[in-house]
Amino acid sequence: MSHLPPHTLPGTPPHISRTRHYGGFLAAGLSALAVDAAVLLALTEWAGISPYAARLVSISLAMVVSWQINRRITFAVQTPPTLHEFARFAAVSWGAQAVNYAAFAALITWMPTLWPIWALIAASALAMFVSYAGFRFGVFKKP
Repeated sequence: MSHLPPHTLPGTPPHISRTRHYGGFLAAGLSALAVDAAVLLALTEWAGISPYAARLVSISLAMVVSWQINRRITFAVQTPPTLHEFARFAAVSWGAQAVNYAAFAALITWMPTLWPIWALIAASALAMFVSYAGFRFGVFKKP
């Protein structure tokens, strides 16, 4: 039987509520998406950079934003950030992006009449679960 209040999650500091935890994950994802889109737009529309190259930059910057919000709000990490922690976070994030792209590509290949936005939404939902599991149990796990 757990001695944690019912609104907390195992492995999460007791002062972090489920609302803050999952709300932080949502805020990190939406903030990263906004940075990703803004940087992609700026680099492609205003700087004339290829969308393929621009996307590598935009995803990378969005990843840093997501890391900071997830470590501070979602997982309430009290220790200073380290390069090793960021490397683990980046590995999980790039892995989740690979799952996202593979699922997207599979859906539009197997169902060619599917609106690409529906494929994007489904693939992103799958990647969200992959990234959350990786962040919670691989990056921000308690020693």
